[in-house]
Amino acid sequence: MADLTTTYMGLKLKSPIIAGSCNLSMKKENVKAMEEAGVGAIVYKSLFEEQVNFEAADFDESIAAYNDRHAEMTRIYPEMEHAGPKEFLTNLKKIKEIATVPIIASINALYEETWVEYAKLIEETGVDALEINLFKAPKKFEETAQDSEAFKLNIIKKVKKAVKIPVAVKLSPFYSSILNLISDIDKTGVSSFVLFNKLFEPEIDIMDEKPIFPFNLSHKGDHRLPLRFAGLLYGNIKADICSSGGVFDGDDAIKLLLAGAQSVQVVSTLYKNKIGQIANINKRIKDWMEDKGYKTIEDFRGKLSRKNCKDPYVYLRAQYVDALLHSADELLKKHPVI
Repeated sequence: MADLTTTYMGLKLKSPIIAGSCNLSMKKENVKAMEEAGVGAIVYKSLFEEQVNFEAADFDESIAAYNDRHAEMTRIYPEMEHAGPKEFLTNLKKIKEIATVPIIASINALYEETWVEYAKLIEETGVDALEINLFKAPKKFEETAQDSEAFKLNIIKKVKKAVKIPVAVKLSPFYSSILNLISDIDKTGVSSFVLFNKLFEPEIDIMDEKPIFPFNLSHKGDHRLPLRFAGLLYGNIKADICSSGGVFDGDDAIKLLLAGAQSVQVVSTLYKNKIGQIANINKRIKDWMEDKGYKTIEDFRGKLSRKNCKDPYVYLRAQYVDALLHSADELLKKHPVI
């Protein structure tokens, strides 16, 4: 019988399928449902420093709203202050206590001091690992690529020094030389790379002429970008590779494992196809493995990476040009222009 167990960041997982960071992980009943469906690990909803700051500002504004209502009244409420990340940490600890699979925390902070502070506080909850979500939208024209990457490397080094639990780094694909950046980060001793994070993408309502903020779910086929980099990185870095983005079914997961991913993260498919989709993905992987004669994930992981593939150009531009030419020929056969 096919065995789906694997290791990720030194943690033993019963499946390579990881529930990525999202609101679903905040409810105990969802965590139990994920475990029953056979999830390997769960990434708890990210702690965003901006959210804590906004909530603190809103809290201060609300408790001071009626301070001027009476001439002799200095304030309507006693001295109080916002709890900061304490609510998040309390809920995270509760989820960790009831979970039977590894729980991975996730943070996205603004300042160097906060990254380290939050990392230490999160480690105290007893979680199994920490995922650093390094998404930061560029806002200064003066900031160079070198400045941006140096800041991120400094954050990673300080967080690694501050905690003992395994640390994963979640990146976007938008770097001028992402393979070089990953190589530099890999030298810091991180345990994994999660490729890639789902970026915030603003939208505009043209009828009301105002910005709107739709929920950015992935789409079928989006796995191709993380697949490319899993294939390029396999065998070239020490850290594990976790592919994220567009993993909707078992076939998507199998492709990424063949390319070299140690595990895959799923989020959008849980919203679109419900939590039970995890069981469907696991079943498809098992059935495929048994059909192919594979007993373990390691029997085929990385089989179609650049390192092991017969065509050394499969993930590079030469193959891209070849595919374009053949695709154009096929398209013309089906739809002649004359």
